[in-house]
Amino acid sequence: MAPNTQVLTICLSRIGDVCRMRMYDIILKKREGRELTTGEIKHFIAGYTAGDIPDYQASALLMTIYFQGLSDRETVDLTMAMSDSGERAALSAIPGIKVDKHSTGGVGDKTTLVLVPLVAAAGVPVAKMSGRGLGHTGGTVDKLESIPGFKAELEHGKFIEQVSMTGAAVVTQTGHLAPADKKLYALRDVTATVDSIPLIAGSIMSKKIAAGADAIVLDVKVGNGAFMRDIESSFKLARTMVSIGNLAGRRTVALVTGMDQPLGYAVGNALEVKEAVETLRGRGPGDLVELCMALGSVMLLLAGKAGNLETGRKILSDLLVSGKALEKFKDLIAAQEGDPRVTMEDGFLPVATIIEDVPASYTGYVQAVHAGKIGRAAMLLGAGREKKDSPIDLSAGIVLRKKAGDRVVAGETTAVMHTGDKQNLTAIKKIIQKAYEIGEKKPELQPLIYGMVPESL
Repeated sequence: MAPNTQVLTICLSRIGDVCRMRMYDIILKKREGRELTTGEIKHFIAGYTAGDIPDYQASALLMTIYFQGLSDRETVDLTMAMSDSGERAALSAIPGIKVDKHSTGGVGDKTTLVLVPLVAAAGVPVAKMSGRGLGHTGGTVDKLESIPGFKAELEHGKFIEQVSMTGAAVVTQTGHLAPADKKLYALRDVTATVDSIPLIAGSIMSKKIAAGADAIVLDVKVGNGAFMRDIESSFKLARTMVSIGNLAGRRTVALVTGMDQPLGYAVGNALEVKEAVETLRGRGPGDLVELCMALGSVMLLLAGKAGNLETGRKILSDLLVSGKALEKFKDLIAAQEGDPRVTMEDGFLPVATIIEDVPASYTGYVQAVHAGKIGRAAMLLGAGREKKDSPIDLSAGIVLRKKAGDRVVAGETTAVMHTGDKQNLTAIKKIIQKAYEIGEKKPELQPLIYGMVPESL
């Protein structure tokens, strides 16, 4: 056989293999615990994104993955196939090393509002794409849109220009990035296949890789207010995502951090913006400041702006004290047509029409503040969405007055409800009261940061 004829035969054979791929066979293969090939994974993602593979077959494969798992290689292949299913953000026109940050989500988690201007003030360009929230409170975009006039939807060229000029921008994530993930996540949500580590890792990292940053810092939450409830699973997820990022050519670091109680004191969109501003003024809650320092110092290290984590912390601390981080937030808001006066004085953020105290049921020490229950109460007050199209009250939420380790007297205010809807306030108040566990002895507090992956940099 002539060489050219042999090559043609091999190519035709490979095309035939692709043509002969059937979802039935892929589902059966994974059900039996065998590894899927790169081609089979690509076939599934491409076919489902295009609408050629029906939901019932995609659901069947997701369920087999839930029970059988994926190997490291399969997980990387799935992530890259989802990342390649749409556009990729082109950030090369922005000078410098671009570092992205992602949190797996928690209650009162407003770190992005602090970190973006703080890290940008240190000279690291931050081109952040964020989402809207579904659950206890809005996402980062919802929080920023509580600032009057703020525009989170920017054309890509304007987005790049703003980051190049001001050093930072936070915009809505375009639907053209990793569209396969959007479809698959919606399907996972209704088929009880959300809590699978390979699927979680693939979902998060496909979007982060498509977003175009050079390096990625991950905040993996653990606790009753987080998606991952136990330490072992959280570190496993962190290691999986770090591995994916590094294999994709993005230097990736993860911190595993606690979410047994809300981060900071404010839970709710405008309330969290106000607390973020106070933090940038150098008057933030200790846990929020500590987490921002930990994450921010890693971002500076990856961007080459600090030689070690200790130096990074010193740089960030100086930026808070000097007011330069707050000025950067002011610049970001103004660039996106928001009212920068929210960084200077009160009265420019939405304010709830109903503000009501929640008294302590007992005297003693706060043993714990159940983040999940506080988050549920905040959503019922109007701060979050039960469904994607549910409206939210940007002024609604909860401000904690007591946290774990604090002493409280029966009848003393533990939290304050903010809402525009007086319905169900009594029931919501009871949820908040049950979120507070009060005992006689001062408790030993859980750590805020459990560790880093890798362990050292």
